[in-house]
Amino acid sequence: MDFLKIGKATDLSGRDFRFYRYLEILPGALSWLTLLGLIILSGLEPVWVAVFLILFDIYWLLQVLYLAIHLLSSYRRLKIGSSTDWVKACQALPERNFTVLSSGDERVFSATWQDFYQLIILPTYNESLELVSSTVEAIATDPYPKDRQIVVLAIEARAGEQALSNAQQIAAKYGSQFKKFLITIHPDNIPGEIKGKGANQAYAAREARRLVIDADGLDYDQILVSVFDIDTVIKPGYFHCLIYRFFTAEFPHRSSYQPIPIYNNNVWRAPFFARIAAFSNTFWQMMLQIRREKLATYSSHSMSWRTLVDIGFWSPAMVSEDSRIFFHAFFYYRGDYRVEPMHFPVFMDACMDKSLLSTARNLYKQQRRWGWGVENLPYLIFNTAKNWSSIPKSKFLYQIMVQLYGFHSWATNALIIGLIGWLPLLLGGDKFNESVLSVNLPAITQVLMTSAMVGMVLAAIISTIILPKKPSDFSAWRYLVMLLQWMFLPVSIIIFGSVPGLEAQTRLMFGKYMGFWVTPKAR
Repeated sequence: MDFLKIGKATDLSGRDFRFYRYLEILPGALSWLTLLGLIILSGLEPVWVAVFLILFDIYWLLQVLYLAIHLLSSYRRLKIGSSTDWVKACQALPERNFTVLSSGDERVFSATWQDFYQLIILPTYNESLELVSSTVEAIATDPYPKDRQIVVLAIEARAGEQALSNAQQIAAKYGSQFKKFLITIHPDNIPGEIKGKGANQAYAAREARRLVIDADGLDYDQILVSVFDIDTVIKPGYFHCLIYRFFTAEFPHRSSYQPIPIYNNNVWRAPFFARIAAFSNTFWQMMLQIRREKLATYSSHSMSWRTLVDIGFWSPAMVSEDSRIFFHAFFYYRGDYRVEPMHFPVFMDACMDKSLLSTARNLYKQQRRWGWGVENLPYLIFNTAKNWSSIPKSKFLYQIMVQLYGFHSWATNALIIGLIGWLPLLLGGDKFNESVLSVNLPAITQVLMTSAMVGMVLAAIISTIILPKKPSDFSAWRYLVMLLQWMFLPVSIIIFGSVPGLEAQTRLMFGKYMGFWVTPKAR
């Protein structure tokens, strides 16, 4: 069996099924053990918990300062990446020799950047004509040679006639500008698939291979493929930046290429809590671009067509298909795969609906879906165990620890700092409350958390700097609102961070598998 294609324990049987289920239980069990253990010990051993909380707050302060340095560094590189003339940079690129290993065969060839095609896959469901048009228009106005661009608008059959009508209108307006403009219609209810983005874009890629790439005899090794969330509006120069990063990468065909998502398309009109969540995600992705050893593919990204064909395209049965494609390639190539940071923005939508309540509900569901990325952890551990004798163990163990620590922190850190930190005072009893430690615990915690506010201030400043032009119907006071909204960050990271993350892990722990939930797009 191809274990690299499994999505959950029920894809297996016997001992493999039981082992995988234990691994699915692991992240939720660790998170709940941490939280419940601290709650219980707050009553039984409040001194221990108080000491732990002080040490944890110190660790958190150091972590915030560490991440703030990375955020500043990433912002500097983002400014450079955004202002660079990538067309000019590509024109200066010399011809390069490439060595490609595929299915045990080695191929050596020379090429210039103009030899490469860009395949762009745009999976869509029921988004508006306006929204989809803005995405395609940005690609059409990008300066990359149009005779080297192939655009695939991937719609769902279940979306009905309106989705097809929208696609045909877009094709009529923009299709002639590209080498090929292909509309694919992903059939509904294919066995082994879930209703989601991964299945749609995998189908679209296979159709592109059949109808364009193989039909025109295009070289697999001279195609880069980008898959964009349908609300992604690229900044002009994206494909030149991509081909430059590809040509200058040490291992171009064994790398994915990750831009920085900036949720600016509707940021002025989105509710404050949606803006906080959106900017927080942007800043996290920015920091990961500096810490590249921890970087996995996320949302909109690019990669070699050769890699995509080698590993058999995206999994049709995954919710977190954007990150799973990286881990799949990482195992397929025995650890010889990485993500190259582009330090270049793509612009996306913050979560927004017609009312505050529906926006809050949709944001929670979006964060829970992102938290469902924890499904990659059992996949990592299981396949590491299955391939133990043939892999560089340190690389794979490191990936496991990164993912385990990341998802555990996601589910627990904000709850520990914001809520559990008060429990020793509430549950510790008279003896503890009369102690010196009890008297000083709030003061120590306050000093440490106040110091950690430097991260929030930095986030507020950078978020204001990267804002798009203010709409004319907003007053200048709106900038002040954009700054003051960060005061709600401590509450936001609990409600729209830890809680949905913990719910996702709990669902996985009990085998209540999630399907793909499409975030409604409203502007």
